[in-house]
Amino acid sequence: MKPQIWFLTGSQHLYGPETLQQVADQSAEIQRTLGAGLSGAEIVTKPVLTDAGAIKQIMLEANADRNCIGIIAWMHTFSPAKMWIGGLDALRKPLLHLHTQHNQSLPWSTIDMDFMNLNQAAHGDREFGFIQARLGVPRKVVAGHVADPAVIARIDSWARAATGVQHVRGLRLARFGDNMRNVAVTEGDKVEAELRFGVSVNTYGVNDLVEVVDAVADAEIDKLIAEYRDLFEIDAALLGDRIESLRYAARIEAGLRQFLTEGDFGAFTTNFEDLGGLRQLPGLAVQRLMADGYGFGGEGDWKTSVLVTTVKAMGSGTGRGTSFMEDYTYHFGPGEPKILGAHMLEVCPSIASAKPRAEIHPLGIGGREDPVRLVFDAAPGPAVVMGMADMGDRFRLVANEIEVIPPDEPLPNLPVARAVWKPAPSLSTSAECWIMAGGPHHTVLTQAVGAETLRDFADMVQTELLMIDERTTPADFSDRVRWNQAYHRLARPL
Repeated sequence: MKPQIWFLTGSQHLYGPETLQQVADQSAEIQRTLGAGLSGAEIVTKPVLTDAGAIKQIMLEANADRNCIGIIAWMHTFSPAKMWIGGLDALRKPLLHLHTQHNQSLPWSTIDMDFMNLNQAAHGDREFGFIQARLGVPRKVVAGHVADPAVIARIDSWARAATGVQHVRGLRLARFGDNMRNVAVTEGDKVEAELRFGVSVNTYGVNDLVEVVDAVADAEIDKLIAEYRDLFEIDAALLGDRIESLRYAARIEAGLRQFLTEGDFGAFTTNFEDLGGLRQLPGLAVQRLMADGYGFGGEGDWKTSVLVTTVKAMGSGTGRGTSFMEDYTYHFGPGEPKILGAHMLEVCPSIASAKPRAEIHPLGIGGREDPVRLVFDAAPGPAVVMGMADMGDRFRLVANEIEVIPPDEPLPNLPVARAVWKPAPSLSTSAECWIMAGGPHHTVLTQAVGAETLRDFADMVQTELLMIDERTTPADFSDRVRWNQAYHRLARPL
């Protein structure tokens, strides 16, 4: 079932029943055009709203409806905005103010006062805009006719962000063990995270997971091995003398999936320093679960795990991928500077350029058996990398627009999945600004959603976002960090 967006049309009783019927009919046309263009959500029609009681009631119903991810409001005619105060004050779902009108062009030769009185969204939406500004209501404003693909694209971007908000507000995350010792950026305030985003983050003993893993039936492992054969190229050793390693990797996947399903978890973390009775650091299992939409963060990084699954929810149905990622090392030249990103094992195959290959290689940390993992290069194309840091008094999101590109040369000796990208506006500016912002080393790389969706998401959850793009300079970015610091300190409640 697609997420639902409720479409609210404002008017008033002054115009009489005949005009209000025209308002309803024309609103329905706008909604049909909009609904046909949206890829991530379904438009749900609601009656034309003409009084304060009905407005507040519909907002309360939207808050309570789990299928409703947000509200689009349009003032077809003039809707006196005092009627909207109680409803807007009560609304807890994301709001988009669509400033449009039924007619795309003016009928110059026939226009009269009847037409003007009916088609006065230019009048009504300004009244509605004032009351939103007066109340300080978080919202997005999109102006233009719904026949314009650019208008549809912006609304679709907002709808995807609202899907992410809905997803994270009901999210449960399981941390298997704590975060990596002495690491700063993977720490964070889990109470504030539940207050700000709605995600519940709790720790479980690794051996609680091991009990489930050890109890997996051989038939379930056989089923997964058959699935691996269909989906991946498999190193011959994993079907020969190392097959027990592949079977144990499948055992981890089955047990981990069962633990997450039974606990209604949508995200998780692991830590190579705390593996309990696990014989391998989970690699293949993590990659497979991420491909199914689960969030993941390495070394106990629950904040990045939250972002992974949230961004995956935003990008659902696009056919493009999202993965846990880390900036690993640089290519400063010759040629254009670029970044090589990877992680120890855990990069999601949803970003792969071709069929992944299952391989087994030693891992110098963790003190366990050689782990199985999928190896591939990321598909080329535009993308965004995004990370979350806890700044003490707030969370900060940092994002960078990038272009994923093929490696300059093959990487035959690098036994992990990886991505190569050019950051905007350049490697030096990107790195300087990221470090200036205190951005984390773990990130989410997504080709499924763009910068506008991520901005919309940040606005909806009222969280700082610092975006690095083609227009960014270190001096301007440094000023923005300072201004944001001042704003967020002043905006804190007493």
